[in-house]
Amino acid sequence: MSEQTADLLEGPDLHAITVTVDGEARTGVVPSRKLLVHWLRDDLDRRGPKIGCDTGNCGACSIRWDGHLVKSCMILAVQADGSEVETAASLAAEDGKLNDLQQKFKEHHALQCGYCTSGMLMTAADFLASGEEVSDESVRRALKGNICRCTGYENIVNAVCAAGGIDAPLPHGRDTEAEEAQA
Repeated sequence: MSEQTADLLEGPDLHAITVTVDGEARTGVVPSRKLLVHWLRDDLDRRGPKIGCDTGNCGACSIRWDGHLVKSCMILAVQADGSEVETAASLAAEDGKLNDLQQKFKEHHALQCGYCTSGMLMTAADFLASGEEVSDESVRRALKGNICRCTGYENIVNAVCAAGGIDAPLPHGRDTEAEEAQA
């Protein structure tokens, strides 16, 4: 968008913004009160952050904003101008290959309906990157701000523990080595 076009579109309730989203500079014109989660989903078609509660309680909209884990329903899109945002789409390789955390979520069946998955992944990735010692208790504490209505959390906790290098049981006695050998 040219600077002249942006000037014409701005007003007391409209603001031109540029945000680097998953490594790509994105521009737009947003109303003052538009939430970042709505801009990401509605305007940029980024489906990772989910709209769950719009109150910061469920964690489904969790992203990294300038390197900090945040709930994107608690940030106005205009506040993100000039910043860098990472959604769950940033976790996989460019060719679509899952990263280790995503692979552990898959192996441990930590994604039933999938609604909370992107927020859980972003929170778990942030926790694992923090360098905090990985244990059942520390993972549960890290995920405390994310709600899952399907899994009962056991498989999610096991997946994060496994991604953190802790031996965690697979659901229903699954053996991924045997499954890979058969493939």
